[in-house]
Amino acid sequence: MKSWTNWTKSTHWTKWTSGIFALALLCLPLAASAAFDHSHAAWTVLLKRHVVLIDGGKASQLDYGGLAQERTALQAYLDSLSAVPRAEFDSWSKSQQLAFLINAYNAFTVELILGKYPDLNSIRDLGNIVFNSPWKQKFFTLFGARRHLDWIEHEVIRKPGAHDDPRIHFAVNCASVGCPMLREEAFVGERLDAQLEQQTRRFLADRTRNRYEPKTATLVVSQIFDWYGEDFSAGYRGVGSLRQFLGSYANLLATTPAEQAMLRQNLVGIDFIEYDWALNSVPR
Repeated sequence: MKSWTNWTKSTHWTKWTSGIFALALLCLPLAASAAFDHSHAAWTVLLKRHVVLIDGGKASQLDYGGLAQERTALQAYLDSLSAVPRAEFDSWSKSQQLAFLINAYNAFTVELILGKYPDLNSIRDLGNIVFNSPWKQKFFTLFGARRHLDWIEHEVIRKPGAHDDPRIHFAVNCASVGCPMLREEAFVGERLDAQLEQQTRRFLADRTRNRYEPKTATLVVSQIFDWYGEDFSAGYRGVGSLRQFLGSYANLLATTPAEQAMLRQNLVGIDFIEYDWALNSVPR
């Protein structure tokens, strides 16, 4: 009788453990599918379809009308961003975190524009900069709380000690002509440094927004360098001033070797071009 009881218990235990093991196997694909896609493939698909490169690839326009027809796909991507818990985000590498934040800023900005498109000519039509600023409107969720665009850029990305890379200013896009181009693909952690460097070089090579004027020995550059000059003077890669940062890209800003040498030696003045807040849209 005792051996029969033991055999019965053993049999029940084996069946129970086998069932648990089978259930765990069934759950594995679900767990894998729930993992966040660090390639940001869904965002890249939309960007490749609707970003139009202009001026030899130094600038871009966005086909908001075409993207509006795929707004459901955009919102699905945004939902995937909103679903990431803070604890999971904190476990990622710094490059994965920064790529996530830049993509989130850009994608949520596009969603903000689409909320009123085509009845606007500028992101500033969505609110006065002082009252109801479009960058202060809490219209999306990240890490379980309602957020605004300034929160991503200034409270997380630019938080001292967080990333300390001024090249982010050439990656985040404010839906404006004066802003560095919206990239035609998502930013990804494993290629982030190369992507940021290409964005920097593209923007600085755009002579409509950044250039050296030999007649006045002056660098005429975007207001971004005025607004965020401190970010370019904070010791990034040993650079201690805005002039030094710009001088390291002298070959993009000036034409002749003599002019480039003046930039590298910080022997030039700096002036700032008024920002163009017109919507960065493909002409209707």
